[in-house]
Amino acid sequence: MTTQRRAVGAYGERLAARHLEERGLVLLQRNWRCADGEIDLILRDGDDVVFCEVKTRRTAAFGPPAASIDHRKVRRLRHLASRWLTESGVPAARVRFDVVEVLPQPRGRAHVSHIRDAF
Repeated sequence: MTTQRRAVGAYGERLAARHLEERGLVLLQRNWRCADGEIDLILRDGDDVVFCEVKTRRTAAFGPPAASIDHRKVRRLRHLASRWLTESGVPAARVRFDVVEVLPQPRGRAHVSHIRDAF
């Protein structure tokens, strides 16, 4: 991955975390990694644990950012969430998978869209 793509992704994750925290979610972990992959954001929403995939695109020319999440990515995220829950010991009344789309704008603030229960 190029430095520029990494920077765009990190920018999107910062905006997504801020956006969710402003809506009352509590950030538990950012960029949790293990040998099987990475979860962008892990948050608490009341008694629920939310695993959040952040998708940032510089343009919507190829569709919305969330369109890039395919069945393989969903399967991997579910596996990673199960592993995180087991390793962390954090209790969860319910587990939720959200997506935050970030589209930087030429002028002004980026467009941030939160998709609850995305899959």
